[in-house]
Amino acid sequence: MAEYSLMVAPNGARRGRVDHKQLPMTPQETAEAATACFAAGAQALHLHVRDKEGLHSLDAGRYRETLDAVQESAPEMAVQITTESAGLYDVAAQIACLEALRPAAASVSVREMARDTVLAARAYALCAEAGTQVQHILYGSDCIARLRAWYQDGTVPADMRDAIFVLGKYSPPVLGQPEQLKSFRDATADLRLSWTVCAFGRHEQACLLAAVAAGGDARIGFENNIETPEGGHLADNAASVAAFVQAAKAQGHTLKEC
Repeated sequence: MAEYSLMVAPNGARRGRVDHKQLPMTPQETAEAATACFAAGAQALHLHVRDKEGLHSLDAGRYRETLDAVQESAPEMAVQITTESAGLYDVAAQIACLEALRPAAASVSVREMARDTVLAARAYALCAEAGTQVQHILYGSDCIARLRAWYQDGTVPADMRDAIFVLGKYSPPVLGQPEQLKSFRDATADLRLSWTVCAFGRHEQACLLAAVAAGGDARIGFENNIETPEGGHLADNAASVAAFVQAAKAQGHTLKEC
């Protein structure tokens, strides 16, 4: 039995309405999803925003509009922005987003930052100055090795120890599996990370339950999975959150008090 925190990622960078009609795209839809997910048990929101064509965006103005909408509808919900490039943005654009917003929390892909190591150091320094809580996105052993090296050479401040382990892949599609967690935990054992898990595909719930049982936190939502464990479509993000909270409770796990 364990205590855990739960974040919801309701849309991500790549899915659209063709994938699920309840995937939020606009600021208001995202705020409504955040409110419903908070009521279902999610304590924090992993925020992506879209442009007028529905494509992933790092535009600070769109972020501010959505942040304001979420703050109004779910004022007690913590919010983490993403700097994910989704193949559209370079490191300079990611830094510009961080500089313009100076957010309370942001996810930062180690793999993407490694495209420009000089700018990467600037990005982490900026986050340290702004007080931004950085969550390092780790896709596998290469990311972990890079993060370890950056701790050693000072590129990443020593106190930035939050990370998210990504089980499976969006493209090419690889389903996340609970047994994939072990390799992440083994490879990061010396790094003293505070870690969260997200998982692609219909085994998402099983992966997150394994993470919680092992002492980690969980991130759930349509960014990574739109299916029930049986392979049908989930009704919406709130239904996904509620089902997980119920499953975790059945195993004796409880949400941390924020």
